[in-house]
Amino acid sequence: MGKNSQVRVGWFCPTNGDRSAFGDPEKMIPRSLDNFLDVTAAAEQAGMEYMLIPVGPTCWDAWTAASFIAARQPKIKPLVAMKPGFIHPVAQAKMIASFSQFTGGRIYINLIAGISEKEAASEGQLASKEARYRQLEEEVVLIKRLLTEKNVKFDGEFYHVDAPAIIPELPGGAPDFFLGGGSQQALEISARHSAVHLFWGDYPEVIAGQIKQIKELARSYGREQAIEFAMRLQIICRETEEEAWEFAHQLVAGADEQRASKSVRDGHVDSVANQRQKELAEVGSKLTPHLWTGINEVRLGAGVAVVGNPRQVADQLKEFLAAGCSGFCLSGYPHANEAAIFGRLVMPLLQS
Repeated sequence: MGKNSQVRVGWFCPTNGDRSAFGDPEKMIPRSLDNFLDVTAAAEQAGMEYMLIPVGPTCWDAWTAASFIAARQPKIKPLVAMKPGFIHPVAQAKMIASFSQFTGGRIYINLIAGISEKEAASEGQLASKEARYRQLEEEVVLIKRLLTEKNVKFDGEFYHVDAPAIIPELPGGAPDFFLGGGSQQALEISARHSAVHLFWGDYPEVIAGQIKQIKELARSYGREQAIEFAMRLQIICRETEEEAWEFAHQLVAGADEQRASKSVRDGHVDSVANQRQKELAEVGSKLTPHLWTGINEVRLGAGVAVVGNPRQVADQLKEFLAAGCSGFCLSGYPHANEAAIFGRLVMPLLQS
C-alpha cells in the first residue's frame, strides 16, 4: 500500500445482509445489487480507498460482487476475501491478473481461513484449521510466484504446477495481501506475506503489543518495513454522543433470537479472533468510554464498535494510530448511511 501521511480507510460491502436494528425484522435491508452500489458509492464519496468484499456461507460470491462494483464505481478498490481451497491458485492468479487489467490495478486480496471446522466442513473443506492455514500460505506463495515469474514449477503439500501460462500478464506484480487473524499461524503468515495485518477491535495497548510481536517476526524475514497494520472496527457516529449511544442500544435491543443463535455458534468456533471478541464482550460492554462490545452479543465477527460524536470517534481511532496502526477497515449499520456520516463528520478530523 505504501506509507504516507494519509490514513488509509476502507469500508465493508454487506453482501451478507444489512440492517438498522438486529431485533426488528422490518429494519432488515435485503441483499441487493442496488444496496451494494449505494454502500459503495457512499464509501467512495466519503473518501474510502477500498471496499472489503466478504466471503462466507451467507455472503454473495465475492469475485462476482467485486466485478459488479468495480465496473460501476470508478475509484474504490475491491478488497476481495479469499478462502483456502475454493479456487485453484492457477485460476486465482488468472482472475487477479484479469481483474487488475480491467480495473487499472484496483484490487487487493484479503486472506481468511474461516471461523470454524464446522463451517469449513459444510462447504466441503474437511481439513483442520491448522491445515487450512498451511494451504492458505501455500496458495499465497504460489499466486505471488505465478504473477511475478514465468515458467513456475511448484511441488507443494496441496498444489503441483508445471509452468502454467498466466494470461494476461501483470506488469505491476502481485496485489497487496491483507490478513486478519489472531492465531500464531496467522501472525506468522502475515509476517512472511502480508502487506497489511488487520486487527479486530481490542484495547489499544493490546494492539500495540501485537504489532510489536508481528514486527519481530517480520524482521526475521527482512519484512519489518514491508508490513502495515490496520483496525477492523464498527462505527456508530452521530452529531452528539447521546444520539450515538441511543442508536447503538436500539441496534441490539430485542435481538433475543440473534443472541441465542450466536450462543450456539460460539460452541463451534475455533477462530482465535472470534474467541477474543467473545472474551471482550464478557468483560463488559465498554472497553474504553467509546469502544463498545454490544454488537458482539448478537453476531460473530469483528463486532467492537467506536461510538460517539465525531471528535470522540476520531480521537478513539487516533489511539490506534498511536499504537502503530496506519489505517482502518470499517463498517457500520446501515452501511450506506454510516459511511456517509463518517465521510462528512469524521474523515476530516481523522485526516487532520
